[in-house]
Amino acid sequence: MVNLEWFRTFKAIYETGSLTGAAELLFISQPGVSLHLGSLEAYVGYKLFDRTSRKMVSTERGQVLYNYIQESIGKLEEAERHFHKSTEKDVPTISIGMCFETFQFTLESYLPTLPFNVIIKFGDYPQMLSDLDNGILDLIITPQKGDYKGLVFKPFFKEKIVIVAGSQLPAAEFKTLVKDHDLMAAQDWLKQQTWYGTAGDMEHLRKFWHLNFGKRPDFKPNFIVPNMSSILRCISSGKGVAVIPDFLSKKELDAGNIHVLWEGNKRIENTLFFGKRKGSVYSAQIELIEGIFEQEMVKS
Repeated sequence: MVNLEWFRTFKAIYETGSLTGAAELLFISQPGVSLHLGSLEAYVGYKLFDRTSRKMVSTERGQVLYNYIQESIGKLEEAERHFHKSTEKDVPTISIGMCFETFQFTLESYLPTLPFNVIIKFGDYPQMLSDLDNGILDLIITPQKGDYKGLVFKPFFKEKIVIVAGSQLPAAEFKTLVKDHDLMAAQDWLKQQTWYGTAGDMEHLRKFWHLNFGKRPDFKPNFIVPNMSSILRCISSGKGVAVIPDFLSKKELDAGNIHVLWEGNKRIENTLFFGKRKGSVYSAQIELIEGIFEQEMVKS
Protein backbone atom coordinates (compact mmCIF):
# COMPACT_ATOMS: atom_id res chain seq x y z
CA MET A 1 0.00 0.00 0.00
CA VAL A 2 1.32 3.43 -0.93
CA ASN A 3 2.44 5.74 1.88
CA LEU A 4 1.20 9.32 1.54
CA GLU A 5 4.52 10.55 2.94
CA TRP A 6 6.15 9.25 -0.25
CA PHE A 7 4.03 11.69 -2.25
CA ARG A 8 4.83 14.56 0.10
CA THR A 9 8.55 13.79 -0.22
CA PHE A 10 8.23 13.57 -4.01
CA LYS A 11 6.50 16.98 -4.07
CA ALA A 12 9.26 18.50 -1.92
CA ILE A 13 12.01 17.13 -4.18
CA TYR A 14 10.20 18.42 -7.26
CA GLU A 15 9.79 21.92 -5.80
CA THR A 16 13.27 22.26 -4.26
CA GLY A 17 15.18 20.45 -6.99
CA SER A 18 17.35 18.43 -4.60
CA LEU A 19 17.31 15.72 -1.96
CA THR A 20 19.01 18.08 0.49
CA GLY A 21 16.44 20.82 -0.08
CA ALA A 22 13.58 18.36 0.41
CA ALA A 23 15.16 17.05 3.62
CA GLU A 24 15.47 20.59 5.01
CA LEU A 25 11.90 21.43 4.00
CA LEU A 26 10.43 18.31 5.60
CA PHE A 27 12.78 18.21 8.62
CA ILE A 28 13.88 14.66 7.89
CA SER A 29 17.22 13.10 6.98
CA GLN A 30 18.50 12.97 3.42
CA PRO A 31 18.67 9.15 3.55
CA GLY A 32 15.01 9.22 4.57
CA VAL A 33 14.20 11.33 1.51
CA SER A 34 16.09 8.87 -0.71
CA LEU A 35 14.23 5.95 0.85
CA HIS A 36 10.82 7.58 0.24
CA LEU A 37 11.68 8.38 -3.37
CA GLY A 38 13.02 4.91 -4.03
CA SER A 39 9.92 3.33 -2.53
CA LEU A 40 7.61 5.54 -4.62
CA GLU A 41 9.53 4.82 -7.84
CA ALA A 42 9.32 1.11 -7.09
CA TYR A 43 5.59 1.45 -6.45
CA VAL A 44 4.77 3.35 -9.67
CA GLY A 45 7.24 1.33 -11.74
CA TYR A 46 9.26 4.10 -13.41
CA LYS A 47 11.83 6.81 -12.72
CA LEU A 48 10.52 10.11 -11.48
CA PHE A 49 13.78 12.09 -11.60
CA ASP A 50 17.01 12.13 -13.56
CA ARG A 51 19.85 12.72 -11.15
CA THR A 52 22.46 15.26 -12.30
CA SER A 53 25.46 16.68 -10.48
CA ARG A 54 23.57 19.85 -9.58
CA LYS A 55 19.90 18.99 -9.18
CA MET A 56 17.14 16.48 -9.53
CA VAL A 57 15.45 16.95 -12.91
CA SER A 58 11.92 15.62 -13.21
CA THR A 59 11.19 13.08 -15.92
CA GLU A 60 8.13 13.48 -18.10
CA ARG A 61 6.29 10.90 -15.99
CA GLY A 62 7.40 12.77 -12.88
CA GLN A 63 5.89 15.99 -14.23
CA VAL A 64 2.60 14.22 -14.91
CA LEU A 65 2.55 12.78 -11.38
CA TYR A 66 3.36 16.18 -9.82
CA ASN A 67 0.57 17.92 -11.74
CA TYR A 68 -1.81 15.21 -10.61
CA ILE A 69 -1.02 15.22 -6.88
CA GLN A 70 0.35 18.66 -5.99
CA GLU A 71 -3.02 20.34 -5.32
CA SER A 72 -4.29 17.45 -3.19
CA ILE A 73 -1.07 17.20 -1.17
CA GLY A 74 -1.08 20.97 -0.71
CA LYS A 75 -4.59 20.84 0.74
CA LEU A 76 -3.64 18.00 3.08
CA GLU A 77 -0.64 19.99 4.31
CA GLU A 78 -2.86 23.02 4.84
CA ALA A 79 -5.36 20.92 6.80
CA GLU A 80 -2.51 19.54 8.89
CA ARG A 81 -1.31 23.06 9.77
CA HIS A 82 -4.81 24.25 10.55
CA PHE A 83 -5.95 21.37 12.73
CA HIS A 84 -2.65 20.52 14.42
CA LYS A 85 -3.07 20.59 18.19
CA SER A 86 -1.15 23.53 19.61
CA THR A 87 1.10 23.05 22.62
CA GLU A 88 -0.04 26.49 23.75
CA LYS A 89 -3.52 25.40 24.79
CA ASP A 90 -4.64 28.81 26.02
CA VAL A 91 -3.63 30.68 22.85
CA PRO A 92 -6.15 30.32 20.01
CA THR A 93 -5.12 30.42 16.36
CA ILE A 94 -7.27 32.01 13.67
CA SER A 95 -6.76 31.82 9.93
CA ILE A 96 -7.43 34.89 7.79
CA GLY A 97 -7.63 35.18 4.01
CA MET A 98 -7.02 38.39 2.05
CA CYS A 99 -4.95 39.78 -0.79
CA PHE A 100 -1.27 40.45 -0.17
CA GLU A 101 -1.54 44.22 -0.52
CA THR A 102 -4.45 44.50 1.90
CA PHE A 103 -2.41 42.59 4.48
CA GLN A 104 0.58 44.89 4.04
CA PHE A 105 -1.52 48.04 4.21
CA THR A 106 -3.59 47.15 7.27
CA LEU A 107 -2.68 44.17 9.44
CA GLU A 108 1.03 43.50 9.00
CA SER A 109 2.32 46.04 11.53
CA TYR A 110 -0.20 44.86 14.17
CA LEU A 111 0.75 41.16 14.18
CA PRO A 112 3.33 41.42 17.01
CA THR A 113 0.72 43.02 19.28
CA LEU A 114 -2.05 40.44 18.86
CA PRO A 115 -2.83 38.23 21.89
CA PHE A 116 -3.47 35.16 19.70
CA ASN A 117 -1.85 33.31 16.83
CA VAL A 118 -2.65 34.17 13.22
CA ILE A 119 -2.23 32.29 9.95
CA ILE A 120 -2.48 34.52 6.87
CA LYS A 121 -3.44 33.02 3.53
CA PHE A 122 -3.24 34.79 0.18
CA GLY A 123 -5.17 33.60 -2.87
CA ASP A 124 -8.09 34.22 -5.16
CA TYR A 125 -11.46 35.16 -3.69
CA PRO A 126 -13.52 32.13 -4.86
CA GLN A 127 -11.03 29.80 -3.14
CA MET A 128 -11.09 31.94 0.02
CA LEU A 129 -14.88 31.72 0.12
CA SER A 130 -14.73 27.97 -0.25
CA ASP A 131 -12.06 27.67 2.46
CA LEU A 132 -14.13 29.85 4.80
CA ASP A 133 -17.20 27.71 4.23
CA ASN A 134 -15.18 24.53 4.81
CA GLY A 135 -13.70 25.77 8.08
CA ILE A 136 -10.14 26.20 6.81
CA LEU A 137 -10.33 29.98 7.20
CA ASP A 138 -12.05 31.88 10.01
CA LEU A 139 -12.23 35.35 8.43
CA ILE A 140 -11.75 36.74 4.93
CA ILE A 141 -11.48 40.26 3.53
CA THR A 142 -13.20 40.17 0.15
CA PRO A 143 -14.97 42.30 -2.47
CA GLN A 144 -16.94 39.22 -3.50
CA LYS A 145 -19.77 37.44 -1.73
CA GLY A 146 -20.92 33.92 -2.42
CA ASP A 147 -24.20 32.13 -1.87
CA TYR A 148 -23.26 30.29 1.31
CA LYS A 149 -25.94 29.72 3.93
CA GLY A 150 -23.47 29.33 6.78
CA LEU A 151 -21.56 32.55 6.09
CA VAL A 152 -22.26 36.18 6.93
CA PHE A 153 -20.80 39.25 5.20
CA LYS A 154 -20.40 42.68 6.75
CA PRO A 155 -19.53 45.68 4.50
CA PHE A 156 -16.93 48.02 5.99
CA PHE A 157 -15.21 50.01 3.23
CA LYS A 158 -15.48 51.14 -0.38
CA GLU A 159 -12.42 51.23 -2.60
CA LYS A 160 -12.18 53.21 -5.84
CA ILE A 161 -10.31 51.80 -8.83
CA VAL A 162 -8.29 54.60 -10.44
CA ILE A 163 -5.40 55.22 -12.82
CA VAL A 164 -2.35 56.44 -10.92
CA ALA A 165 0.86 57.84 -12.38
CA GLY A 166 4.35 58.67 -11.20
CA SER A 167 4.92 62.27 -10.15
CA GLN A 168 7.25 62.92 -13.11
CA LEU A 169 4.64 62.12 -15.77
CA PRO A 170 3.38 65.32 -17.48
CA ALA A 171 -0.40 65.02 -17.46
CA ALA A 172 -1.66 68.40 -18.70
CA GLU A 173 -2.36 67.11 -22.23
CA PHE A 174 -4.33 64.15 -20.94
CA LYS A 175 -6.34 66.31 -18.51
CA THR A 176 -7.29 68.61 -21.41
CA LEU A 177 -8.40 65.67 -23.57
CA VAL A 178 -10.61 64.35 -20.76
CA LYS A 179 -12.04 67.80 -20.10
CA ASP A 180 -12.88 68.16 -23.80
CA HIS A 181 -14.49 64.70 -23.77
CA ASP A 182 -12.13 63.52 -26.51
CA LEU A 183 -12.04 59.94 -25.27
CA MET A 184 -10.51 58.53 -28.44
CA ALA A 185 -7.49 60.80 -28.14
CA ALA A 186 -7.35 60.23 -24.38
CA GLN A 187 -7.28 56.49 -24.98
CA ASP A 188 -4.46 56.85 -27.51
CA TRP A 189 -2.48 59.00 -25.07
CA LEU A 190 -2.85 56.41 -22.32
CA LYS A 191 -1.72 53.59 -24.61
CA GLN A 192 1.52 55.46 -25.34
CA GLN A 193 2.48 55.49 -21.66
CA THR A 194 4.58 52.95 -19.74
CA TRP A 195 2.17 50.56 -18.03
CA TYR A 196 2.69 48.31 -15.03
CA GLY A 197 0.59 45.30 -14.09
CA THR A 198 0.64 42.23 -11.89
CA ALA A 199 0.89 38.62 -12.94
CA GLY A 200 -2.01 37.50 -10.78
CA ASP A 201 -4.67 40.17 -11.34
CA MET A 202 -5.33 42.20 -14.50
CA GLU A 203 -9.04 42.43 -13.79
CA HIS A 204 -8.83 46.04 -12.57
CA LEU A 205 -7.35 47.23 -15.87
CA ARG A 206 -9.79 45.24 -18.00
CA LYS A 207 -12.82 46.41 -16.05
CA PHE A 208 -11.73 50.08 -15.97
CA TRP A 209 -10.95 50.11 -19.70
CA HIS A 210 -14.17 48.40 -20.73
CA LEU A 211 -16.33 50.65 -18.58
CA ASN A 212 -14.77 53.91 -19.80
CA PHE A 213 -13.85 53.06 -23.40
CA GLY A 214 -16.38 50.37 -24.22
CA LYS A 215 -13.90 47.61 -25.03
CA ARG A 216 -11.15 45.47 -23.59
CA PRO A 217 -7.65 47.00 -23.54
CA ASP A 218 -5.84 46.08 -26.77
CA PHE A 219 -2.38 46.32 -25.20
CA LYS A 220 -0.37 44.57 -22.52
CA PRO A 221 1.52 46.27 -19.69
CA ASN A 222 5.17 46.96 -20.40
CA PHE A 223 6.18 45.48 -17.06
CA ILE A 224 4.61 42.64 -15.08
CA VAL A 225 5.62 42.66 -11.39
CA PRO A 226 4.67 40.41 -8.45
CA ASN A 227 2.09 42.60 -6.74
CA MET A 228 0.63 46.09 -6.43
CA SER A 229 3.13 47.12 -3.79
CA SER A 230 5.82 46.48 -6.39
CA ILE A 231 3.92 48.63 -8.88
CA LEU A 232 3.81 51.54 -6.45
CA ARG A 233 7.53 51.28 -5.76
CA CYS A 234 8.29 51.15 -9.49
CA ILE A 235 6.23 54.15 -10.54
CA SER A 236 6.94 56.36 -7.51
CA SER A 237 8.71 59.55 -8.62
CA GLY A 238 8.75 58.22 -12.18
CA LYS A 239 6.54 58.24 -15.26
CA GLY A 240 4.77 54.88 -15.15
CA VAL A 241 1.00 54.36 -14.91
CA ALA A 242 -1.23 51.60 -13.49
CA VAL A 243 -4.80 50.86 -12.47
CA ILE A 244 -5.06 50.09 -8.75
CA PRO A 245 -7.39 50.61 -5.75
CA ASP A 246 -6.94 54.10 -4.36
CA PHE A 247 -6.57 53.13 -0.69
CA LEU A 248 -3.50 51.01 -1.40
CA SER A 249 -1.65 54.05 -2.71
CA LYS A 250 -2.46 56.50 0.11
CA LYS A 251 1.11 56.59 1.48
CA GLU A 252 2.63 57.36 -1.93
CA LEU A 253 -0.11 59.90 -2.73
CA ASP A 254 0.43 61.74 0.55
CA ALA A 255 4.18 61.82 -0.09
CA GLY A 256 3.64 63.28 -3.57
CA ASN A 257 5.41 60.36 -5.25
CA ILE A 258 2.37 59.53 -7.38
CA HIS A 259 -0.89 61.22 -8.29
CA VAL A 260 -4.33 60.10 -9.42
CA LEU A 261 -4.27 60.55 -13.17
CA TRP A 262 -7.93 59.72 -13.78
CA GLU A 263 -10.84 58.28 -11.83
CA GLY A 264 -12.73 57.62 -15.06
CA ASN A 265 -15.93 59.15 -16.35
CA LYS A 266 -17.65 56.04 -15.06
CA ARG A 267 -16.15 55.29 -11.67
CA ILE A 268 -15.58 51.83 -10.26
CA GLU A 269 -16.21 51.30 -6.57
CA ASN A 270 -15.85 47.96 -4.83
CA THR A 271 -17.33 47.26 -1.42
CA LEU A 272 -15.02 45.30 0.87
CA PHE A 273 -16.65 42.80 3.23
CA PHE A 274 -15.68 40.89 6.32
CA GLY A 275 -16.71 37.31 5.65
CA LYS A 276 -17.02 34.83 8.52
CA ARG A 277 -18.98 31.76 9.59
CA LYS A 278 -22.10 32.09 11.69
CA GLY A 279 -21.51 31.42 15.37
CA SER A 280 -17.71 31.27 15.10
CA VAL A 281 -15.93 30.23 18.30
CA TYR A 282 -13.35 32.93 17.53
CA SER A 283 -15.80 35.85 17.59
CA ALA A 284 -13.71 37.88 20.08
CA GLN A 285 -10.53 37.51 18.01
CA ILE A 286 -12.38 38.29 14.79
CA GLU A 287 -13.89 41.45 16.29
CA LEU A 288 -10.39 42.65 17.21
CA ILE A 289 -9.15 42.09 13.65
CA GLU A 290 -12.21 43.85 12.25
CA GLY A 291 -11.52 46.82 14.51
CA ILE A 292 -7.98 47.10 13.18
CA PHE A 293 -9.22 47.11 9.60
CA GLU A 294 -11.90 49.70 10.29
CA GLN A 295 -9.37 51.91 12.07
CA GLU A 296 -6.85 51.69 9.23
CA MET A 297 -9.44 52.25 6.52
CA VAL A 298 -10.66 55.43 8.22
CA LYS A 299 -7.12 56.81 7.86
CA SER A 300 -7.30 56.31 4.11
